[in-house]
Amino acid sequence: MLLEPGDLMIRNAAIGLLVLGTPLWLTSCAEPGAPDEGIEPGGITVDGGQIAGAPSPLGADISVYRGVPFAAPPVGELRWRPPQPVAPWDGVRDATVPAPACVQTPIPAGVGSFYDAGVDEISEDCLYLNVWSGASPEARAPVLVWIHGGGLTIGNGADVSYDGTALARRGAVVVTINYRLGALGYLAHPLLSAESEHDASGNFGTLDQVAALEWVQRNIASFGGDPDRVAIFGESAGSWSVNHMMATPLARGLFQAAIGQSGGGFGASGNARPKGVAELAGQRFVEALVGPDVEPSLAAMRSASADDVIGVPLPAAGATVDGWVFSDTIYNIFAAGRQHDVPVIIGSNADEGTMFIPPVTLAAYQEGVRRQYGDFADEFLTTYPARSVEEAWQSQVAIFTDATFGWEMRTWARMMETVSSPAYLYYFSRVPPAPEGDAFAHYGAYHTAEIPYVFDNFGVSTSLHANRAYDGTDRDMSNTLASYWMNFAATGNPNGPGLPEWRAFDQDADEALEIGDAIQVRRGVRKERLDLLDRYYAAQRDAAR
Repeated sequence: MLLEPGDLMIRNAAIGLLVLGTPLWLTSCAEPGAPDEGIEPGGITVDGGQIAGAPSPLGADISVYRGVPFAAPPVGELRWRPPQPVAPWDGVRDATVPAPACVQTPIPAGVGSFYDAGVDEISEDCLYLNVWSGASPEARAPVLVWIHGGGLTIGNGADVSYDGTALARRGAVVVTINYRLGALGYLAHPLLSAESEHDASGNFGTLDQVAALEWVQRNIASFGGDPDRVAIFGESAGSWSVNHMMATPLARGLFQAAIGQSGGGFGASGNARPKGVAELAGQRFVEALVGPDVEPSLAAMRSASADDVIGVPLPAAGATVDGWVFSDTIYNIFAAGRQHDVPVIIGSNADEGTMFIPPVTLAAYQEGVRRQYGDFADEFLTTYPARSVEEAWQSQVAIFTDATFGWEMRTWARMMETVSSPAYLYYFSRVPPAPEGDAFAHYGAYHTAEIPYVFDNFGVSTSLHANRAYDGTDRDMSNTLASYWMNFAATGNPNGPGLPEWRAFDQDADEALEIGDAIQVRRGVRKERLDLLDRYYAAQRDAAR
């Protein structure tokens, strides 16, 4: 059966593939509940009171503050409501222990996923962030705010793979955040909309991300950060979220640059659903949650346990066109030039789909293409041919890679021509060196492969990334990539002394910076394939009008 591009990443069945298709040993070596030794004396004043952090275990010159609240616990009567202000505390709060991850479906025993690394404790009380800084209070250093991936259903901002020590050592203040996931973050329902002063529901996770960025504006100067030089960055569903932050008017002025790694909202993946569609799915969810003999009510919904909530499959976790957080689909907002006019870095990896696609028979592949692509099926079967079982798998991987990632990111770059700010497009093709005998060597430049290069975090965790024998080429590439990201946060332009020139995207030139065995400009990356997807999605939009 052909896996439908885009939808696979937001449906629960798809998240199962994301998990099951990932090596069993993708787990973190961190001890999320263990405090760092050596709590710093004194404290930093933030919303709610004072906090005290500790030196980073990866470098004593960098201070880290973990589990800092940016909103009130969204529990009880605050479940399925917009985030509320932090309640003040007395004394100095210990900020050396990471907070729990947001409630999410537990990964089955014996199975791992990159995105569940370090998720040893979950709670509805999860709206916390983490800060790394080596800057003096008056430094006004550039700020990088990371939004984690995981299909909007799993993940953890405190995952050690996102440790900000190395980037902070380069001069940034680094922030990683949590946000509500799954049904607790993205349930739309008529009862929830009716109690909202905006007649809106379904975007609670997005509102959490906005609240975290508002916290950064109010508080980051205390850590030496510059609230006027904030760059948001994220991968996979974190990149959807970056895309969403650019589209929601609620985030205006909260960041000055944006970086999207492997995920956009222009096709089926991260695009905002019509309110009626989202609320109908929410009604079915609530009926299953409260049971057939109970009249759905806000009281019944909020009295259900968190275990009960995550025990009911949500048809999709994603943005909703609610008229408040999102006025229209992400595609339409960008097409009209109504996104925030800030520069962007965007790109994807060469072999994103290898982590997601199980074996497929030749007949099932061909039948699936014809069923899904209809009048375009012959073109797809020519462009993505299958004359053997192995080629059928490779073509299915290629369709998923192109439709869910490559097309999204090129479309994002093109959509930036509706505003004045530039886009910088990349194509990550470096295949991390595989350990000897690695059963997953065929993953290539897989989904998430670029993350340790961006964070300069080789060897930080015991995940797929740490088990690879990264060499000097990888470390040089990491230095270059982290330098691009740092320059971009500081100036809105990734270029700097000693770096290969990265030209702003121009649709006619159709250039991307390839980050592979060498760093070089590539023209027309997978152009024929992405152009076919352009025609297909255009036809889909025309048919929906």
